[in-house]
Amino acid sequence: MTGTVLVTYGTTNGSTAEIAEAVADVLRKDGLTVEALPAGSVTSVARYDGVVVGGALYAGRWHKDARRFVRRNRLLLAQRPVWFFSSRPLGTSVSDRDLPPVPGVRRAMNRLGVRDHVTFGGRLEEGAKGWVAGMILRSGKGGDFRDFGVIETWAKGVADAVTHS
Repeated sequence: MTGTVLVTYGTTNGSTAEIAEAVADVLRKDGLTVEALPAGSVTSVARYDGVVVGGALYAGRWHKDARRFVRRNRLLLAQRPVWFFSSRPLGTSVSDRDLPPVPGVRRAMNRLGVRDHVTFGGRLEEGAKGWVAGMILRSGKGGDFRDFGVIETWAKGVADAVTHS
């Protein structure tokens, strides 16, 4: 496939958007045409040949914009190659082991035939929105736990799959 790939995401504080942009950059470097857009702004996936969907995790659920995007576009997503990623875990839990998708994401993967899912570390820093975020920050557990080397390696695998399908 040499068409256009959509990288879309649901985020509250911007960390997942930055991961999505990193994924999009790798795909572009492999010669693909890529658009990276917030999930809430995508009206249709009809013009895309492949889709990467990312969602920040909150209380064991994907960001509402990512969930709504998948639900709204499920028929067309089932007809093209799709990859999912999640972000959020703080601390070293992500780098210590491969975290499985949360149940709602797993169900969507099974329904759509998603090719792969990965969970990346997240970022939570001063100024983050939300009561729970404030609590986490006050407890000293915030920080940036994203590993852009791991993100780029995964994105390279997506790029290889897209260009060879």
